[in-house]
Amino acid sequence: MINLLPPQQKEEVLLRKYLALILVWEILIFAFLISFALTLSLVKIFINRDLIIEKIYLEKKEKEAFLSKDLEEKIKNFNFNFSQLNSFYQNQVSLTEILEKISQTIPPEVSLTNFNFSTLKEKEKEKVNQIFLSGFASNRELLLLFKKNLENQEEIFEINFSPESWISPTDINFNLSFKLK
Repeated sequence: MINLLPPQQKEEVLLRKYLALILVWEILIFAFLISFALTLSLVKIFINRDLIIEKIYLEKKEKEAFLSKDLEEKIKNFNFNFSQLNSFYQNQVSLTEILEKISQTIPPEVSLTNFNFSTLKEKEKEKVNQIFLSGFASNRELLLLFKKNLENQEEIFEINFSPESWISPTDINFNLSFKLK
């Protein structure tokens, strides 16, 4: 193609081409900057959303940690109380067992009128119980049988009848003391 335009118009056409090209590039750069700004805005929105979610999650975890610390403290208190109760009950003496052992040794014709019980100091981590009994026996043979039955028990030791218990041959009011493991 032959260009018959004068040189000045040729320069104007070339200038318009460059201006059009520059305008297209400006529009492209402007569109790129706008899309980049929108992308950054979206990223910021997503990051803020995730940040809010993480804050809520953190607050929830802090509450759970506080509750778990509070719960842990309560559990420690309950465990301490239960261990004290357990220790208390382990140190208690079962009177039912003691009365059962005594009732196994009493002959049917002998009756008890008084029962007194006390725990003595421990000997080598073993408790010793002191028992005082008063009662009535119709004759001395029954009282001797009662004494032999007590002596035959392994847990019972240091059996002491009052001397007055052996004076009368019949209708005996007796007093005795013994120790029980």
